[in-house]
Amino acid sequence: MHQITRVVVAAVSALTLGLGLTACSDSSQDKETKAKQDNYDQLVAQQPAGRMEYSPTRESINQWVETWGKRGKLSYVYIQNAKGEYGYFIMKGLPVPRCKMLTPTERLEDTSDGKAVLPQPGMDGTYATGSTCNAYYGFDATTGAYMEFTVGTNQSFFLFDRPMSMPEYASATQLGPTSVKDIPKQP
Repeated sequence: MHQITRVVVAAVSALTLGLGLTACSDSSQDKETKAKQDNYDQLVAQQPAGRMEYSPTRESINQWVETWGKRGKLSYVYIQNAKGEYGYFIMKGLPVPRCKMLTPTERLEDTSDGKAVLPQPGMDGTYATGSTCNAYYGFDATTGAYMEFTVGTNQSFFLFDRPMSMPEYASATQLGPTSVKDIPKQP
């Protein structure tokens, strides 16, 4: 009986010592996280975030809403290719990236490992990838024809809410059914 008591005492002592050592020593990841947080806290204390009297960013966003929040608003999309040549489309509303959806593209689900973010199909019943974000679509201003274009390697587009008269835009090639000449002059 005396031997069993010694074994139990030794086991309890070892367990207590092990738990104590574990509690006293943080993992290296915990130490790094704490060091980053301590550094951040020190910087914030020394250099708190300033306060603005006025936000030009908010003004720009509100002006964007005012500009594009009108039914029937036209967009003038100028595309520059790798040779520096320009073409243009005139569209109803804004060009839309193909990766934009009207429904959520992901859902949060409980799993045995915690929460997981799972993709959801788009309106067409298929799953999208980020690669569709460089493709844009919209509808021609006068005919309503569907138009799609891709930007990326050596091709850029410039979006305006009215036709541009600068030389590079004024000589742009008409790429869609509607010409700048088809649109009545805007005030």
